[in-house]
Amino acid sequence: MTNVLLVRDLKVEFRVAEGTIKAVDGVSFRVPDGKTVALVGESGSGKSVISQAIMSILPKPAHITSGEILFFDPEKPGVFYDIAKLKPDSKEMRNIRGGRISIIFQEPMTSLSPLHTIGDQISEALHLHHKKTKQEGAQITVDMLRLVGFPEPEQAFHTYPFELSGGLRQRAMIAMAIICRPALLIADEPTTALDVTIQAQILDLMQNLQKQLGMSILLITHDLGVVASMADEIIVMYHGKVMEQGTLEDIFRSPEHPYLKALMRAIPRFNMKPGERLTPIREIKRDADSKFLEQANPRPILSGDEKPILKVTNLTKRFTTRKSSLFGAKPAGEVLAVDNVSFFIRPGECLGLVGESGCGKTTLSKLILRALTATEGEVVYNDRGRDIDVLALTGDSLFDYRNKVQFIFQDPFSSLNPRMTVYDIISEPLIIHNVGTAAEREETVRELMTLVGLDFRFLRRYPHSFSGGQRQRIGIARALALKPDLLICDEPVSALDVSIQAQILNLLKDLQAELGLTYLFISHNLAVVDYIADRIAVMCKGRLVETAPKEVLFANPVHPYTKRLLAAVPEPDPNHRLNFANLVEEKASNPELWPAPFTADLHTNPIMMDIGGGHYVRVHENTDVTELKL
Repeated sequence: MTNVLLVRDLKVEFRVAEGTIKAVDGVSFRVPDGKTVALVGESGSGKSVISQAIMSILPKPAHITSGEILFFDPEKPGVFYDIAKLKPDSKEMRNIRGGRISIIFQEPMTSLSPLHTIGDQISEALHLHHKKTKQEGAQITVDMLRLVGFPEPEQAFHTYPFELSGGLRQRAMIAMAIICRPALLIADEPTTALDVTIQAQILDLMQNLQKQLGMSILLITHDLGVVASMADEIIVMYHGKVMEQGTLEDIFRSPEHPYLKALMRAIPRFNMKPGERLTPIREIKRDADSKFLEQANPRPILSGDEKPILKVTNLTKRFTTRKSSLFGAKPAGEVLAVDNVSFFIRPGECLGLVGESGCGKTTLSKLILRALTATEGEVVYNDRGRDIDVLALTGDSLFDYRNKVQFIFQDPFSSLNPRMTVYDIISEPLIIHNVGTAAEREETVRELMTLVGLDFRFLRRYPHSFSGGQRQRIGIARALALKPDLLICDEPVSALDVSIQAQILNLLKDLQAELGLTYLFISHNLAVVDYIADRIAVMCKGRLVETAPKEVLFANPVHPYTKRLLAAVPEPDPNHRLNFANLVEEKASNPELWPAPFTADLHTNPIMMDIGGGHYVRVHENTDVTELKL
């Protein structure tokens, strides 16, 4: 089998003020023609540095000290280039970069220019490498947008990145990468922050384009579930070195290296035994004898049929769209973001809220926090026996309510102020709510650092000097500072490595038991929710479509949308590959196309029906419950 890329004994060093860091240390692998090779490992293992070296876009402090990166162009048999020897700005390298080897970056929003339309950005790559007229370039770009699955490619040509969803922005990135029909496509974590259903669409698109264009793919990821569905060969990296490499069968059937085995144990799975814990590669060392636990005044968790800590009834939120746009006047319209949602959370339990991006999960959480004003409905918070009408709160009473309900954000970097030290970040809620003296606040912050497994000697550091997992722990410590009863966790692990994800999930479970916390855990990954939640609520297009205890939901999912979400979670097992054809063709997120009795359109308004055992499904009013259980 011929190779498109051959990397031999590659070494890359970063020379910085503190010394020399070996980012890539003697890595060798190949990418065969027309095949997919997966580069797997945690953040900091050197995966992205290898991709930058192949593209010759290494940052200034980085230097290739030895090794070869041999590129064999299928269009020029017998000719090869050693990219490690080429100058980044040489004519040969400029022709290869973007023309014959392309890259899809991890974060589509930051790698697309906000000032230029999608069409301009995609056609720019074409004009750089091929002599085309402006009209030809526009036509080829529209064809490429159609190929990558844009619903209205002619209109999409004139849109800006901020007007597109995450999935469409990632499609635009793919279109830009393949418009010159490269021999090798490097996909650097192309689906990390996407929903499982959008992820399945993007992976299916990459596989189809690979067949149509005869491309090879170097897939960089930390998700072994994605690898099991996509890769032919796998390279496992740790701290710049290759730990293990082989075919898909070799790696999953008989993993040899302890690091690879540890990586597999850290992934949430559907068939975990009761009480079984995820095993992170590095456990968080915590002081369980923290005084914070004594002071925390945990809510007594009663058994039986106690009152819910939070009860949401018929909550609705409508947004009015603007009358004018960049492309002229438009009639003002309404977007129904949250539609008649009702649920409850018992003290000490974790309710998992799942659904795709744009289904209204985050809007719902903001309504509960009163960060947004609801259009209709009721939110009642049970403050240790005293019912509070949350939507009627004002002034001091609203300020006091926010003391009891706290939020953990999705992105640990953008939610921490880069100009504040860790001490300032964690103590800020205590200062705002006027809790304790300066000395008491300092003691509390130290206790919180220890509680989430961070060294209190790091208190004078800034967020940029921490890893993603450590930043998320700082966010958790800040949320716990006021000793809340209810924590709303908005996708707290979606952007983290599997091993760091396991650390954070275990930490949240431990804190729940120790502090008597109640969670509303928002996610799009059902495997993660299965691990941490007691009950699960599934949301689509602003409505809840199914709620049930997790054991019941996974054993007997009834709603077609729930079944689709379950089918889209990639499992780290080559025997259970994602069925892309079904996932992409099914219109499971369009309520009008759901089969009876689930259809929801202008003429039908389904209701949540109890089918027994705490299992509710949104169906037509006259549905026979016995039919649903079949």
